[in-house]
Amino acid sequence: MKRLAVFVKERRRDVNLTQEEFAERAGVALTVIRKIEQGKTNLNLDKVNLVLHMFGHELAPVNSKDLIE
Repeated sequence: MKRLAVFVKERRRDVNLTQEEFAERAGVALTVIRKIEQGKTNLNLDKVNLVLHMFGHELAPVNSKDLIE
């Protein structure tokens, strides 16, 4: 979750948006942005994807078996 937190925070800052402005543009609550940037682990995947969509990315479940191959 730390990598996600750093990614979102850095990209948000790159586009010069406050957390509030970014939340509004992403269509999520301010608390969602704060939780992501704080590295919280109890996040709603749909909300995370709304945020990541702003940067052209998406998270999806991955089978650990697929990572090994």
